[in-house]
Amino acid sequence: MSRAQAENVIKNIIREIVQECAVRGQSVSDALVAFMVKAVVLDPRNGFNVDRTLTKQDVQKLEELCLDKLMEKCSPSLDTIKMQVYFDMNYTSRRELLEEIQRVMESRLIPVSREITDSRVKTREECDALYRKIVSYILQRSAMGSPTDNKAMQEATAALQSVFPQTEVGTFMVLLKKDKEQQLVELTMLVTGILLFNKASKKEEEEEEVNINDLIPTVVKEVLPVTTKSIENELRVTQSLAWKYTALLEKLTDPDVQPKQCDVLIVLLRQALYNVRQHEVFLRMLLADADLCTKHIEILQTELSSQMKLLKETVQPKMAVPTATVFPLFKVLSKLWSGLQDEAELLNILNNITLNLQPFLASQAKIFSESYLDSLLEASQVKTDEQRMTESSDERIDPDQLTPQEWLLPETTTSFNELPQQYNGVCGYTLVNRDGLLLPGNPHIGVLKHKEKFYVFSSKQAALNFSSSPDDFVEKVAEKAKCSPELIQLLKLHQFSCVSPYSELQPGESLLVKPFTKCESGTQTDLHPMETNIVKSYEWNEWELRRKALQLVDLRTKVTHSMQTDLSHLRRENATQTWLPKDAACQSKRDSESNVPKPQIYLAGLRGQRNAQVVKTNLTRSVDE
Repeated sequence: MSRAQAENVIKNIIREIVQECAVRGQSVSDALVAFMVKAVVLDPRNGFNVDRTLTKQDVQKLEELCLDKLMEKCSPSLDTIKMQVYFDMNYTSRRELLEEIQRVMESRLIPVSREITDSRVKTREECDALYRKIVSYILQRSAMGSPTDNKAMQEATAALQSVFPQTEVGTFMVLLKKDKEQQLVELTMLVTGILLFNKASKKEEEEEEVNINDLIPTVVKEVLPVTTKSIENELRVTQSLAWKYTALLEKLTDPDVQPKQCDVLIVLLRQALYNVRQHEVFLRMLLADADLCTKHIEILQTELSSQMKLLKETVQPKMAVPTATVFPLFKVLSKLWSGLQDEAELLNILNNITLNLQPFLASQAKIFSESYLDSLLEASQVKTDEQRMTESSDERIDPDQLTPQEWLLPETTTSFNELPQQYNGVCGYTLVNRDGLLLPGNPHIGVLKHKEKFYVFSSKQAALNFSSSPDDFVEKVAEKAKCSPELIQLLKLHQFSCVSPYSELQPGESLLVKPFTKCESGTQTDLHPMETNIVKSYEWNEWELRRKALQLVDLRTKVTHSMQTDLSHLRRENATQTWLPKDAACQSKRDSESNVPKPQIYLAGLRGQRNAQVVKTNLTRSVDE
């Protein structure tokens, strides 16, 4: 069977189970049924082979088992699974929740915005009606008042007229639809800032000093003190129940007690413990988000106060202020106001999720009433998680004695408190050896790092026993989760789950930091251990690499242009380097000559006398001289 065919078969099974539950008067979601189908198939007690194609009898058996599970009455296990599915479908990261708030607000304003952008004004009455619609849109978007409140409409109209007179409606109408929507957003921000400034100025006239709490949205004042306190109260009650169930299971699963005498009680107590522990995990996540919202609200309040003071210093009485100076300040006030509104909506969502989780605790509360639980406890000591941590903190693992495994300790590991603990911080050894008992692990005993996963334990002995054969215990924990499907989400064993993990990141969306073990060490290496591996063409300079890359660009199909002007012609500075001729001489044989007398003959009487006789005189010296 191909993957697509298998998916179609599963979808048909889910659809039939949902329809049958509806016939029996039980409304279930597709996600819940999908999780239950996966859980029934994984449970080895049901005899399904995941590698074999389901026959018609297998499908019928699967549907019957899922219906039996889904139709159980007063089942803490089923309540826990329903709680997990509900939380997974309704909770997401802070960023996505804020984006959803914005989407909801935009979708709510789409009809009003469409009426404004699509209207065609022809008469004076239609122009006035359009202007009122713009004021109504601004009030709804800014949450500065209700459009049905005449006083709020008058104040918003006066603020809008100061930045967008009614005579500008004609110019607004000729804009494109996208530009109209953008201008509506801009006008909303400006009017919101003006209304906040007017409100603060009015308070200042009535009182000597303005309290910034008077300027925050009403919804923030209503939700802020209630949400965190209600989540803390719920968490306190749930933790108390978890400690009591843990003490009871410790007592009943003790090796000295005969477990066969109270098998049913142990199973129900274990399911109740898983139920309240899962509720505790969800409440801690919600409380962390609520605390983060509170911090953001305090920051926004401080910024709102400082911006208001800056705006008052800028806008002095009876003084004209340029719009380029004051409009950005109005927009900043509007953004801070919108931020406070978003934080209030987020707190409201967290509060609703907290309230909607309460019905999933009904089964365990009905089975184990407070009086019945106290009677089972008798004189047993109920320890809190903090007490267990304190008692086991003195037990420390010595990594030097356990060299085959890698142990991480607070003193030698960075980001120790941010380690992603396996099984959601639960001791895996106790879960296997004490019949599904959940005990929180103490990281200060020592964290075992095995196959890139980090395991914590409730005692030193549990850590030693687990580290002797970690793979076997990991397999046994997986088998426990197959028999109790609510453990898949509680222990974050998402390799078995068809429901997406509800939160892989901690509140605040900070990524987990990889731990590094610290130790004192020193090394010394040669600059070039192997001379043959020296790369002569290696270049570290980024700009030199860019220059070489430009040289490798194919310029054959490119056309380059150059130009000379009168100013640049022959104006380039140039320099050359030459070698001057050096003085040189050579030595050779000297040529000699004979000393012959030079002939010297004079003629006298050539000029000055007519008919004179020329006299020749030979003055050549004799050779013999």
